Order: sequence, then C-alpha cells, then structure tokens
Amino acid sequence: MISFILCCVIIVGGYFTYSKLVENIFGPDDRETPAVAINDGVDYVVMPQWKMFLIQLLNIAGLGPINGALSGAFWGPVVYLWITFGTVFAGCVHDYFSGMLSERNNGASISEVVTTYLGPILGYVMRVFAVVLLVMVGTVFAVGPAGLLRVLITDNGANEAAAAAFYGKTLFWVVVILIYYFISTFVPIDKVIGRIYPVFGICLIVMAIGVGIGVLRLQGTVCAVEEAGGAVYTMPELWNNFRSLHPSGTPLWSTMFITVACGALSGFHATQSPMMARCLKSERQGRFVFSGAMTAEGIIAMIWAAAGCTFYGSVGLHAAGQGAGAPVTVYAISKLTMGGVFGVAIAMLGVIACPITSGDTAFRSARLTIADWFKIDQGDIKKRLGLTIPVLGVGAILGVGNALGKIDYNVIWRYFSWSNQTLAMIVLWAAAMYLAKEKKNYWICAVPATFMTAVSVTYFVIAEECLGSMLNTYEVITKDDGTTGRKLVEWATGVAYPAGIVFAVAFLAIFLFAVNKQKGKAEASA
Repeated sequence: MISFILCCVIIVGGYFTYSKLVENIFGPDDRETPAVAINDGVDYVVMPQWKMFLIQLLNIAGLGPINGALSGAFWGPVVYLWITFGTVFAGCVHDYFSGMLSERNNGASISEVVTTYLGPILGYVMRVFAVVLLVMVGTVFAVGPAGLLRVLITDNGANEAAAAAFYGKTLFWVVVILIYYFISTFVPIDKVIGRIYPVFGICLIVMAIGVGIGVLRLQGTVCAVEEAGGAVYTMPELWNNFRSLHPSGTPLWSTMFITVACGALSGFHATQSPMMARCLKSERQGRFVFSGAMTAEGIIAMIWAAAGCTFYGSVGLHAAGQGAGAPVTVYAISKLTMGGVFGVAIAMLGVIACPITSGDTAFRSARLTIADWFKIDQGDIKKRLGLTIPVLGVGAILGVGNALGKIDYNVIWRYFSWSNQTLAMIVLWAAAMYLAKEKKNYWICAVPATFMTAVSVTYFVIAEECLGSMLNTYEVITKDDGTTGRKLVEWATGVAYPAGIVFAVAFLAIFLFAVNKQKGKAEASA
C-alpha cells in the first residue's frame, strides 16, 4: 500500500514540477490561438479551460486505463513503475507536445504535424497509420461496450437465460452506438461532446476515487469469496515483488509496455489532442488541459492496477481474470469496493460509457485527419457529411462483422495496441525535431522516443500477431474437441531484445545526424 501511495504522489508531483519544466522549455506565449483566429463554429470553438480538461480526459481515457491497468497487474506491482514514470516522463510530455504543436500549426491533425517536422515520407505513413488506428479504436470501443453489457445484465454470468437472450441483441446495440457515433462525429464539437463529456468526466473521476478508497479500506479484512479460503486482502508492495509475476511467463520487457498504454503513454492521445488544441483561448491553458488530463489518467490507471494486484493475489481472481477477461474483474471490484447498486452503476460507466466517449472522438478525429490531408473544408455541411459517412461505414462493417462472429475483436485489439505505441514513438521524435529546430532542449522528447522505439520494435518481433508467430518456439497440441493447435513453448527474446536495442540506437543516431546537419546549415547561412 505504501508503494502505491508513493507512486501516486510522484505522479501528481511530476505535474507540478517536470510538466512545468516541459512547459517552460516549449515557451507558451500570448499569440492568437486557432480557436480565436479561425473560429468556424464546428471544430474551432473557444471553450472554458475546465471543460476542455474534462473533455480531453474522456477523449483519452476509454477502456485503456481500466482494462490495460488490470491486464498489467498480471505482472505484479512492478507495473507501478511503468505507470508512474511513463506518465511523468513520457505520457505528459507526449500529450503536451501533441496538443501544443497542433495549436502552433493552426490546429492541424497529428499526421500533418509529423509531416511538418519529420518530412513528407513519414507524414504519409503517419496519415495512413492514424486513420487506420482511429477506425480500429472507434470499432473496438463500439463492439466492446455492446458485448460487455452482458456481464452487468446477467450479474456476472449468474442468469444464463438472460445472457443467451441478450447475445441476440448485441448487433442491435452495436448499431445504436454507431448511430450515436455518427451524430457526435458530424455535429459541431460544442453541441454534443461539449455538453455531455464534462458530466461523464466528473463521473469517471468519482469512479476512480471510489475504487481507490474502497481498495484501501479492504486492506487487512478477510475475503468473503469462498475460493479464497479465508485469505486477507493485501496490496503487495513493490519492493517485495520486484520481478515479473505473470503466470503465463509472458515477457515483461516490451509486452507490459504495450499492454499498459493509456495510463502511461499512448499514441491514441496524439490523435485526440488536436481537437482541444482547436478550442484553446490561450496557449497557457495547454499544460492544464493536456498534461493535466494525462496526469489524471495516470492516477486512474494506478488505482486500477493496485486494485488488480490486490484482488489477483488475495481473492484468487488471477485465473478468473485471465479466463473471463477484464469486464468480469471490473464488475467484481466495483461491486465490492463501492457496494451493490452504486458499484454496478459505476462499473457500467467504466466499461460502457467511457469507451463510447473515446470511440466517438476517434471517428471524429479520423474525419479531421482525412480533411487536413486532402484540404477539405469542414465548414461545408455536404463535404463534412461526405467524409463522415465513409469513415463510419468502415467502422460499421467491422463492428457488425464482429457482432455476427465474422471478425475477431481480440485480433483488432492486439493490432491496435502495437500501432498505438508506435504512433506515440513517431510523435515523440517529431516533438524532439521541433525542439532541435527551435534550439531548445530536445532530450526531454528524444529520450522517451528512443525508449519507445526499443519497445515497439521488440514487441513487433516477439508478438504472436506480428513476427513472433514465426520466430517463437511452439509445440503441437490436441485440444479437448479433438482438433489440433499449437502451444507457445519459448519466446524469441534472443532475437527480439537485440533487435529493439539496435533499432533504438539507429533511430537516435539518425536523429542526432539530422540535428547536426541542421546546425551546420544554420551556421553556414549565418
């Protein structure tokens, strides 16, 4: 419990110290912001600072800081380190620069920002990367909530008849959510998002506080779950468990950093920040809106990671959590820490409302990215509709396909996880290049960019959905139904780890070469 509290203090302290340093290096001033200069009543709209903070928090905090943190808790309290230092030295830096560089470039989408600072080739890659990522996010955040309602309706699977009946309605709920997505993607940002997001943002904060206080109050009490055998709730300390505790032996390096994205560092945030960059009245609001929202998400992730570590170790939900998935664990934790009716209501918010409020802005951001790419005026209703329909159409095909059992939700999520952190890596390199051009301390971005390069490359080599299916060692097994499959025997760490290091060093060398070349040109012209 002490290590959990200490990590939370470090995260909050990082906002008041390191984030302030980052802001000073960037140097916000009193120039006219895009929200004031361009104000089109659709995407460029001045909003109050408190409202932008809550909207940004909901934009970036979908299922990630809840499910990601609970999944990260399988590795044990060592996950606290990634959430803590990832938030302070990577996440807050990434989110601040993705928002402020967009603001400095007339509210441009993150793909256009990358094009400006890293060149047209990476810009084209980023555009495609961003649109694909956003559509995947919108899809999983539509299908996920629709399917997760089963857990709440059937009271953790107790009423199987109701469960069977509800499964037939999953497609209906997917369609309902997609209709809402269409409305929120198309209409002006202050008409729907600006009105309902602050309410859900406050609820999200209340949920986190409730779970945090509830978990702390449970410490030392006897577990009522029969399978626990009278075990006492205990939150494991980091210094007593400074190792990987994952029961499947999944490597900590790279895999945990990809699994726990939102709540530490997430490239998806870079696609969301430009929306609020188009609503800033002053550049000086940036730290509170961008770094502040990331700090809040880091605390939320810490709370759920601590709850996961407590329950997996004390209640014996480790195997259940792996088998049934995070929704069951979210439901159980919410109900126990905050009581029956209130706990269920909060669980519904966590696993349904939060992802929906990230999914709609994902599709909106996809529309804006394509509009910036092809210079399509979004003030024109017909042109805005012309982008909204095809973007939502692709999401609908994927969502309906999953509801009908034609497309695997887990496959979409795994590819999203890797592309998400790769996107963060590219944005950090773009921010480092901006600082280098401005003759400012670029290491605050270059160091986390180098780190994430190693993480992304290592994961790409080792993950089963990527090169791991060819490089890892497997054995053929016979399943209970008589069919054959394969079981992972050994991870290809001998190849993946060196590859990550080599690419990280290479990327840093290329960056430093570009910086020195730029300095040489400046000196020659002077």
